[in-house]
Amino acid sequence: MGTILYGSEIAKDIRTSLKEQIDELREKGKRIPKLVVILVGDNPASLSYVTGKEKACREIGMENILLRLQEDTTEEALLAEIHRLNTDTSVDGILVQLPLPKHMDEHKVLFAIDPQKDVDGFHPYNIGKLMLQEDTYLPCTPKGILRMLDTAGYSDLSGLRAVVIGRSNIVGKPVAQLLLNRNATVTICHSRTRNIEEICAEADILIASVGSPRLVTADWVKKGAVVIDVGINRVDGRLCGDVDFETVKDKAAVITPVPKGVGPMTIAMLLENTLESYRKHS
Repeated sequence: MGTILYGSEIAKDIRTSLKEQIDELREKGKRIPKLVVILVGDNPASLSYVTGKEKACREIGMENILLRLQEDTTEEALLAEIHRLNTDTSVDGILVQLPLPKHMDEHKVLFAIDPQKDVDGFHPYNIGKLMLQEDTYLPCTPKGILRMLDTAGYSDLSGLRAVVIGRSNIVGKPVAQLLLNRNATVTICHSRTRNIEEICAEADILIASVGSPRLVTADWVKKGAVVIDVGINRVDGRLCGDVDFETVKDKAAVITPVPKGVGPMTIAMLLENTLESYRKHS
């Protein structure tokens, strides 16, 4: 069996380091970093994600404010709240929990966030800087994936073939660009890709982020590949990823589990980005 790469353990070490840095700020009598999370409506999954972020902030001593708005809140009212937070010098990070209600334009809302406080890394300004390999806030899940690859000893990807299943703006596209920035040869697969199994079977690094339970089986995986499972699905009341873990674990050199894999890293990177914003602008 290959190495199981637990993001939960890596994230724990990152949170410990962040807590030490915030404790030092507190001891010096300085302002504490502040993250504001905006939740519109009562989507159970979104509420669960927000609760996890609140807990993580408390654990490291970061100030966290949850701004809850009703489902029928107008887009104009939400934009006004974002503008208020943009101009509040005590706020270091602003996160709008997705998805938003259907009457709101997701792009318009995300683009309204000050790029200097866009700790989710979704603003086109920050995505553009990612493309140009300039210093910026990286999207949290892709950043977490790269940190996991670092931990597994895959910092230099020169000569390696990476395949990303999924083309979302949140994970698929940015992680593909980050892999390209590290000199990997990158292919993005999606629902219209032909011969997807054959393409995946050539990957040295395979990242699955498509939201299809256990889509990737052993036949899709090259022996000795690194397999990163970003999917979070619920089947028969239990969480599972986009990778059939039980069949793939004996073929992969490194594989991430679900849960305790990529998920904890996403939150850790959000906290890290918020502290980075604080240090840039305090």
